[in-house]
Amino acid sequence: MYAGAMTDNAASSVGPLVTGAEIARLAGVTRAAVSNWRRRYEDFPAPAGGAANSPLYALTEVQEWLDAQRKGQEVSPEVELWQAMRAAFGEQMVAGLAQVAAALADRAGPELPDDVAARVRELARTGSPVDLVNGLTERFMDSARRAGSDQVTSERVVRAVCHFAPELPADATVFDPACGIGVLLLSVASEAQILCRGQELDTDSARFAQLRADLLGRSGVRIVAGDSLRSDEWQDLKAELVVCDPPAGVTEWGREELLLDSRWDLGTPSKAEGELAWLQHAYAHTVAGGQVLMVMPASVAYRKAGRRIRAELVRRGIVRQVIALPPGTATSHALPVHLWCLQRPESPGGADTQHTVRMVDLTDNSPDGDLEPRPDQVADVPLIELLDDTVDLTPASHLRSRHRDYPGEYAALRKELEDQIRRLAVLLPELATGGGPGSLDGATTSVADLARAGLVAYDGPEPVSASEQLDTDYLQGFLRSSANTRRATSASGTYRFDGRGSRIPRMGIDEQRRYGSAFRALSAFEEGMRKVDELSRQLAEVARDGLATGALTPEE
Repeated sequence: MYAGAMTDNAASSVGPLVTGAEIARLAGVTRAAVSNWRRRYEDFPAPAGGAANSPLYALTEVQEWLDAQRKGQEVSPEVELWQAMRAAFGEQMVAGLAQVAAALADRAGPELPDDVAARVRELARTGSPVDLVNGLTERFMDSARRAGSDQVTSERVVRAVCHFAPELPADATVFDPACGIGVLLLSVASEAQILCRGQELDTDSARFAQLRADLLGRSGVRIVAGDSLRSDEWQDLKAELVVCDPPAGVTEWGREELLLDSRWDLGTPSKAEGELAWLQHAYAHTVAGGQVLMVMPASVAYRKAGRRIRAELVRRGIVRQVIALPPGTATSHALPVHLWCLQRPESPGGADTQHTVRMVDLTDNSPDGDLEPRPDQVADVPLIELLDDTVDLTPASHLRSRHRDYPGEYAALRKELEDQIRRLAVLLPELATGGGPGSLDGATTSVADLARAGLVAYDGPEPVSASEQLDTDYLQGFLRSSANTRRATSASGTYRFDGRGSRIPRMGIDEQRRYGSAFRALSAFEEGMRKVDELSRQLAEVARDGLATGALTPEE
């Protein structure tokens, strides 16, 4: 049963169950409106299952309530079928989709539950089986998106891959080694004459993808079940385009079994770099001049473990473009994902004439907005600039240096530095000649004695005054003197700021405050110097990079 909330017997007693979002679609309102109804109306149906944060409601009770409140609308047969499938298959919805597709294609397989079978027959009589299976696929993708699941490639990712995919000849072959239910593969290769080949670990997903292709009349589609990395069913296949949205963050991808595999031409991926194993598997299936479009987590572009493989991709001219897609493009999280565009060189072992990698940063865009980048979102980065110690392929790190306002930054930092230097002179306290070194050593008291007397508190990282008889700046200023620093430093070189063994002069409160004011000014001066040091570093970096890129030039 869905979410494990109810037993099969309990589910059948109340009929199909719906979520709050599905109630919103039934009534033609927003999810917020449904939440408001739950709070305002005492007679709103009670949850019939699910969890506290994701309750499920009996469809019949919801429909009766909507009708009584004049808030409902007629439930379509397609929605009733979906709810019946939800009740029958629960979390095994892909198996249910495959069974429905098999029934529509008149293929052998497990029999559908009676309620589901009756609804499928009725819809098949009144409409197109293709429209029915496409509608169910869309509903499944939408439910996966709302649940934050990575079970299928999101519509936004499919849209992005299709946008950046190359134009293919009519006799081309497209391959997806982790094709899921086939959405990405069939969307990119939308022309009927294009040959499509796919492999998917989940048997139900592979079966549904093939059955859907058959119903669509795509005779050139063949999708098989199996583990692509451990048991490649398409070893001899070479394709003009390989697309792949591989499983992310999987460490048990078979590295120990595949250490000597010939696919690791760019380097053997570490256990944590399963995505780079999928990338090399996809690349191994390209013809000369063939391309790969890989959906990758953003971290693959800079993780230390993958540096060697990234370097080989750059050095050989294989990686042509890296696109940082907008946050929210992936289903299960708001973090940006990248689209890596690779191409096998035409000449064996050569890098052709590829001298740059195009970096595209769309992370400021809406996930549903325009995917065509603006000029300031694109940079063609020379290969030599990428082949450093990190081989960072993150687009943002390369675009910043090319689209920065160096003259503006330099002028602003220079003015801030000049202002800070002027303030430093004012911060230094006026100090007169004292009684000489050691003149304050006579009448002193230990911080430990002050603490026992209740004059010092240790509420934070530094001791502070706990009495009107003691000034905090005076206390901390003397604690930072070189003599007390030595007392607070252990034989191992560890410095403890509490300074219980330190000694400070005995003075009246007015005299303490006079010293405390000087110590406070010195602390502000030191902080100002640290700021000057940081500004100086930033200013030199901007000036050096600006001169190196041509954005700045020395005055004559």
